[in-house]
This record gives sequence, structure tokens and C-alpha cells, in this order.
Amino acid sequence: MSKNDDKPGQGSENTRPEARLPKGLQDASAQEIRATEAMLATIKKVFELYGFEPLASPAIEYTDALGKFLPDEDRPNAGVFSFQDDDDQWLSLRYDLTAPLARYVAENYQTLPKPFRRYQTGPVWRNEKPGPGRFRQFMQFDADTVGAPSVAADAELCMLATDTMEALGVPRGDYVVKVNSRKILDGVLDSIGIEDGRRLTVLRAIDKFDRLGEEGVRLLLGEGRKDESGDFTKGAGLDAGDIDKVIASTSPLSGGNDAVLDQLVQLSDTEAGAEGIEELKTIASLVEAGGYADRIVIDPSIVRGLEYYTGPVFETELTPTIKDQRGQTIRLGSVMSGGRYDGLVARFTGERVPATGISVGVSRLLFGLQLLGKYKGDESKGPVVVLVFDKDRLGNYQRMVKTLRDAGIRAELYLGSSGMKAQMKYADKRGSPCVVIQGGDEKERGEVQIKDLVLGATLTKIEDREEYLKKQAEAQFAVPEADLVGGVSKVLDRYKA
Repeated sequence: MSKNDDKPGQGSENTRPEARLPKGLQDASAQEIRATEAMLATIKKVFELYGFEPLASPAIEYTDALGKFLPDEDRPNAGVFSFQDDDDQWLSLRYDLTAPLARYVAENYQTLPKPFRRYQTGPVWRNEKPGPGRFRQFMQFDADTVGAPSVAADAELCMLATDTMEALGVPRGDYVVKVNSRKILDGVLDSIGIEDGRRLTVLRAIDKFDRLGEEGVRLLLGEGRKDESGDFTKGAGLDAGDIDKVIASTSPLSGGNDAVLDQLVQLSDTEAGAEGIEELKTIASLVEAGGYADRIVIDPSIVRGLEYYTGPVFETELTPTIKDQRGQTIRLGSVMSGGRYDGLVARFTGERVPATGISVGVSRLLFGLQLLGKYKGDESKGPVVVLVFDKDRLGNYQRMVKTLRDAGIRAELYLGSSGMKAQMKYADKRGSPCVVIQGGDEKERGEVQIKDLVLGATLTKIEDREEYLKKQAEAQFAVPEADLVGGVSKVLDRYKA
């Protein structure tokens, strides 16, 4: 063996990269992409209906623009994917769509209308440990109102969430929007002397209430918790009495909005807590006036796990308990969430700018909708395939494809090198509704054969001979080449929704 045999590019098997997908990332099929696009189009219509305008910001920001609210503020590459440019400045893939919005508003504040209302969709990245349902790259769809101090803006986003769910086909009773104010918990943490360094740990612990239950949250508020894999998460280090106070102020309460607010008044005795309760009372009255009180409920267990929220916070949950593909019972949980973040723009300007926003977890929402039987993504048929019977007549076949495309019909020319049997299998794999065939005999007669693949697949199930012959004639028929579009359209019309 020569010395060069193992060098990259020499064809050695030892140097070939392994075809593998990085952990926490996923590929998307055509069906998934179409289902996502259909869902996003519906969401966009609702957001536009509410007066929000589109905005696009880059995927990369200076790391310091993303703020101190990263999972580990002492390590610029923890929680976010980061690198240094030629000037040794840290750049990061955006962690969410909110921090870039704050940067944009700070840069353009003087020229923007106030309030400024925008929506944006795009991928975000988290450099965190992946797990079931937790990915390092995922899509978000946000709507934000910047410059509106009134909690009417927060109430409007909750109403937006309900209208979005129903536009997506989720019936009332299968979703709920839960609202709380972070000021209530902030008041409790102030009263027991929890400094800023531990607040984020407390918030993240409470945010896991639905998943871990009270026992798991208590461990995270105390010394820590070991999960099923054996990994240990260090806790907030609160003593038993302080844990009781935190749990009492963030546990779900029963009753309607008025009853829950009455109970919160008895539980919260801090100035910040009183402000939060007044905010929730205003939101409750607004959703009542709008006819949303049966779908938007006050729930003190909602705190959100990010530190930058300063007032009302909210989550939209899909409530049905259903089974996944493996037959396991799952609870879908939160699919839209957000809250008020009045201090985020001030990081750039020094001036407090009121802001509130909501974010759609696109992948999780689509997953939930599909489990509920919506947005399957398989309604779209593949293209019509023009088969190549005679390789010397590629130009003729290409003209047929163009004729179909000019008529607005998805079509493609078979570009492989296989024979007719393999071409038919290819069309089946593409999900083609029909294929176009023209051999020498058809060419002489000025005809094309059109074969309906969907109908043809059902012929073997027909036992009656007359019925079989009838359907066979419908499944493959000849038309004049000049009537190619009409013949193909006849097949396509059979499968229109």
C-alpha cells in the first residue's frame, strides 16, 4: 500500500464520511413541508387579520445582542451556536425571534410607527441537549406589539391565539389559553430574598410543572433532581419553607376566572403581586367582553422559563389526551406561548419600551394537529410523468411536458435511463396521478396513452368481469396528441377535493 492510499480524496474507505444526521436535527419530507406551509398560511391569515405586518431579520446576530437571557451567560457558546468573525467578535445563530426584534426596534425606533406590530417566521437554534420532541433547530412563528403599555395588548394576543386555533380546525374544548402575571411570582421571590442569579433556576423549575408534577418541581427548587437517564440537574437551593411559598403561588387553582382571582388575592400579599393581580383582572374583563372567557383562563401555574418576561405570560395548550404512532398515550401540551417583556429593548437604548409577543411552536403544533387528524400533508399528488418510450424522441416528450406546464399542470419528463417497467415504478413512488405514454404506434396515429395510476391500482380488487373491463378502459385510454391537456385533466378532475 502506498503512503498516499489513506489521504483524503484518494478513495480510501477509511476516509469516507459517515452519512449521519447530527443529533437534535431532522430532515423534512415533501409531505411535511407542504403540511407546514399549509398550516403557516392559515396562521398568517389570522395574524394579518389582526393588523400585524411581516418582518424578516437575519439568522445570525452579534452574541451580545442576544442578551444575558441565554442558558449560560458566562459561556457565549452555551445554549447558542456561536463563532468568531475576523474581528474576533462573537456571532451566534438566533436563539429565538424576540431578541433580534428588540435589536431591530432599537436601531429603527425613531422611524417606526408606535405601537409597532410585526409577525415573523423562521428557524431558530438551541445548543442544548436534544431529546424526544426537543430539537436543536426548529421553526417559530411570532407576533409582537412593541410600544403598547396597556395589558389590552396582552389580552389581544390571547384572543389571537384562540382565533388561530379555531382557524386551524381545533374545536372549542380541545384547546385552552392560560394566562398569569410574572409579577405575582416576582413578588414572592422578592419577599423570600431570591437574588437574580437563582431566579432563572426557579422559573425553569416552575415551568416544568406540567411535565414533572409537584414532586419533581420541589426537587428542582431544592437541591436538584436526577432524571430517568441519570443526568442530575442542580436545583435552586431553596429551603422547605420557601419552596412551600413558591409552590402555593404557582399551583393551579380551580374555578372560573373571578374565583381564581379571588384566591390569588388571598395568596399574594406583595406590592408586585397586587399589580399582577390587577393586570389579570383587566385581561379577564377584556376577554369576557370579547366573548373569549370560556377559552382564556387565569392560571397561576404559567410562569414561562425565560427571565426577560416582566408581566402577563400566556400559553396555549392542546388538551386532548391521544395516542401516538406507537400507541402510547401522550398529552400534547403548549403550542403557542409568550408574554410581556418591557425591558428587552432597553438593553440597547437605556429607555424602557413596552412590548409583548406570542410565539407559535411550529413543529409541535403541526405534530399535534396531525395527531388530531389535520394537516396530513398527503393531499397533494405528485407530478404527471411523461414516460420515455423512445430515447431518440426526447424532444417530442419534452414538448409534451411543456404543453402540460403551460396549462398549469405539474409535469416532468422521466430523466433516468431505465426501461418502461422501472419508469412506471418511479411514477408510483412519485405519487403521480397518471403517466403519459407514446410509443411508435401511438406516434404514427397522432395519439398518446394516458394511464390513471390511482384507478389502475384498484383493478385487482374488482371481481366482476364487466365492471373490471369498464374500469380498465377508464384507467388507460388514448387521446389525440393535440388533446393531451384535456385527457390529463380528465384524470386529475377525478381526484379533486
